[in-house]
Order: sequence, then structure tokens, then C-alpha cells
Amino acid sequence: MKKTAKQRNTLPISQFLTRLFNYGIFALGMLALSLGIGVVGYHYFGRLNWIDSLYNASMILTGMGPVDKMNGDVAKIFASAYALFSGVIFLTTVAIFISPIAHRLLHLLHVDEEENEEN
Repeated sequence: MKKTAKQRNTLPISQFLTRLFNYGIFALGMLALSLGIGVVGYHYFGRLNWIDSLYNASMILTGMGPVDKMNGDVAKIFASAYALFSGVIFLTTVAIFISPIAHRLLHLLHVDEEENEEN
């Protein structure tokens, strides 16, 4: 006998997809804000043009590494701080996006355990 979503204590697929979409939008917002911080910082502190600032911030945010050499102590401090910030933000964003999937998977695995105990 096939159990319904309510019997399995999981959200119906439409509500799950809505939740996944909402978490995805939040994660994209975090990435956009983080990218914006990097672009403005590289433009202001690193004295790079907007396209180069975007390129550098994107490369740092995704973990690829710096592109342009930073001249001056303030620019180097910003680049170091942004690199540390980007590492944490990127992993946090991935965790936020994956969390509804992991939650559903763990919930389903727990339900399967209970079914095996009953048999």
C-alpha cells in the first residue's frame, strides 16, 4: 500500500518545490549582495574599473582565486577580508539552498526506519 505525503509526514511536492524556490531566491540574494560588496570594494579600494571589479569579485566568491594584483595596503586588506568572507558566504549559501532537500531526505529516511521496525 502506497502512503500519501501526509501519512509519511512529508510536504506535498508542490509545497516542497515552493519551499525550495524560496530558499533558492534567498540564496541568490545572498550571493548577489556578496558580489555587490566585492564589486564596490574592488572598485573603490583596488581602483579597478567596474568590469574588472566584477570579474575579480566573481572569481574570489566562487573560490577560483584573485585575478588582478592589489596595489596598496588598504586594497590588500580588503582583498584578504573579502576572500575570507567569500569562502564563508559561498558555503553558507550552498547550505541554505541544500537544506530543504536534506531535510526532506532525512525525513524520508526516518520514515523508512519506522516502517522497517513495524515489519
